[in-house]
Amino acid sequence: MTLLQTHPRPAPTNADAVHRTAADAMDAAGPQVWDDMTVEVALSVMAAARTDHLVVCDEDGQYTALVTRARLAAVRNGSAYTDRVRLRDIADGDGSFASPLTTVAEAEHAMRHRRLGALPVVDEYGNALGVLALSR
Repeated sequence: MTLLQTHPRPAPTNADAVHRTAADAMDAAGPQVWDDMTVEVALSVMAAARTDHLVVCDEDGQYTALVTRARLAAVRNGSAYTDRVRLRDIADGDGSFASPLTTVAEAEHAMRHRRLGALPVVDEYGNALGVLALSR
């Protein structure tokens, strides 16, 4: 086991948001699941991981969508719901994501404009690297 020493970061300023990139500010992507997972299993994964979102990938491991607990709960409570509904069937897939080189200010603006609570950070190969989330 390797001991990791951390150093506190100074509080960010408005100027930092202009120059810091999404790669600097993102959190780990968290659980990444395949798009053929059912809604029930996805909700169980979220509960176990204590997260409010999942990064959804296709069979090649490429990012396709970000689903939230609220979205899954709404689908499960809908009249058309069956236990066979898969994430690929309900993922919004609006294509919203940030490049690792996107500035924090640009990402924050896009999130507020699109009313997103979280925005995946995806590399040029389609791999989810992390997630940016607006603080509450």
